[in-house]
Amino acid sequence: MRLTTKGRFAVTAMIDLAMRQHNGPVTLSEISSRQDISLSYLEQLFGKLRRVNIVQSTRGPGGGYSLSRDDKEISIAEIITAVDEPIDATQCGNKGNCQSKRGHSGECMTHELWSNLNKKMVDYLQSVTLNDVVVAQKDKDTHIPTFVKGSPMVSANELEKRQAIIDKRRKKLVEAENKPFIANSVFNFAQQT
Repeated sequence: MRLTTKGRFAVTAMIDLAMRQHNGPVTLSEISSRQDISLSYLEQLFGKLRRVNIVQSTRGPGGGYSLSRDDKEISIAEIITAVDEPIDATQCGNKGNCQSKRGHSGECMTHELWSNLNKKMVDYLQSVTLNDVVVAQKDKDTHIPTFVKGSPMVSANELEKRQAIIDKRRKKLVEAENKPFIANSVFNFAQQT
């Protein structure tokens, strides 16, 4: 299990954008040179981020990209899934057909373990906002903040707000499970099983 370069580069580029957009739109060539990410790769990633309304583009001289929403409203999980990066630790893409390669049907012995890890990863990445990572970076912290009650980085009021957002997202997922669904990515498929 690992997060591939697609997800890591998307998050890195979004942090760079969020830290610098206060001076106006940020060009992908600037992000490319600062973060050592291929310009053509960034163009692909930002095309996907723009389609799901995470970033917006401005054309012409002085143009570039900026966030389409406040960075406190954008979760790291949202960025990763926007670029079609699955957050999945199972062998089978959480389909439950782990044994099909061996001519058997059903789940492997560790399927539930990895499936539960998927849920924990998604919950964690949904709880971390782009703003959280930007603030940590600006403070020159090298770790991702942990969200534990009493933490000096997050007030109790902020924790409650974040929990409400997570609960709202979970409710949407539950509602989506009750509707007919055609998965358009491994992550979406995993959410449905």
